[in-house]
Amino acid sequence: MKIGLVIYGSLDTLSGGYMYDRMLVDHLRAQGDMVEIISLPWRNYAAHLTDNLTFKLPSGLDILIQDELNHPSLIFANRCPHPYPIISLVHHLRCSEQRPKWQNDFYRVVEKEYLQGVDGFIFNSETTREVVQGVVGNNLPDVVAFPPTDRFGAALNEHDIIERSKEKELRILFLGNIIERKGLHTLLEALTQLPNSNYQLDIVGSLTTEPAYAKQMQDFASDNGVSPIVTFHGALNNQPLVDKLQQAHLLVVPSSYEGFGIVYLEGMGFGLPAIGTTLGAASEVIEDGRTGFLIQPGDAQRLTEKLQLLNERRDLLLEMSLAARSRYQRQPKWHQTAGQIRDFLLSFLR
Repeated sequence: MKIGLVIYGSLDTLSGGYMYDRMLVDHLRAQGDMVEIISLPWRNYAAHLTDNLTFKLPSGLDILIQDELNHPSLIFANRCPHPYPIISLVHHLRCSEQRPKWQNDFYRVVEKEYLQGVDGFIFNSETTREVVQGVVGNNLPDVVAFPPTDRFGAALNEHDIIERSKEKELRILFLGNIIERKGLHTLLEALTQLPNSNYQLDIVGSLTTEPAYAKQMQDFASDNGVSPIVTFHGALNNQPLVDKLQQAHLLVVPSSYEGFGIVYLEGMGFGLPAIGTTLGAASEVIEDGRTGFLIQPGDAQRLTEKLQLLNERRDLLLEMSLAARSRYQRQPKWHQTAGQIRDFLLSFLR
């Protein structure tokens, strides 16, 4: 197959969504398919809308995949006659994030226009599928292909998880780009309410995606006296990231919305119970009270209670750590879900 993939910026961008796209491209190429990356420049939303005046669909393809993140740039191009199917790869809809209603109403109109102009969907979760169906109905072909979770190989062994649980200091890991949607402010506020300093928080993620917010979080840590137990590492990958995952006891990413939450499952491969929120698809990964906890977005008090509980009850921490490891091992491997996607793409060409 000759396949195009439309994205913003670089395929090497460090985020769960871009990793999904990147690993899909690697899989398709390994199967002998030709994959062309069509990259549009990152700009603000209004500027992306102006792309409709100039962007034209590429030629010479059998099928075109569009990361739904690019939706504001593609509406007009998709409405023009095209000689191949257009498949939208949907991680989550912008209009499903937490923001003022009038803004989401606007984004919903724009996204609906885009979604109605494609021929099929690749979804990363059942939650994302349901949300899209709520916007445009369910009359188009689709496949739910869960994100890759096995890039770090086999799960951490039980012996190391057991020994780690005995360590006195509770090490918390936040893993995600430092953007408001990921909820770092909720975690930092929870830290200020803990009764002692027997905690350590490692924050791993880009400080340049939303630099004003990242600076605000660094200032908050300093102004509220938690800087001694908080470390901002910036973006990490490969072995430095593995080291942080191996050292942590717990993964906390209290996002206001996640289309899937691959980071939770990756942490579970290292025996890390996860704390996420009730909005979005985190509940497809986190079983509340067994492999982690689900809190309401922004509920710092509840998060404080859960952190204190796991610090004081190391038997519970160990029980949840082993349950998290087991959950990771049950997840389909990437070659299986990527194979589903390729079969889905081929179905359009038969």
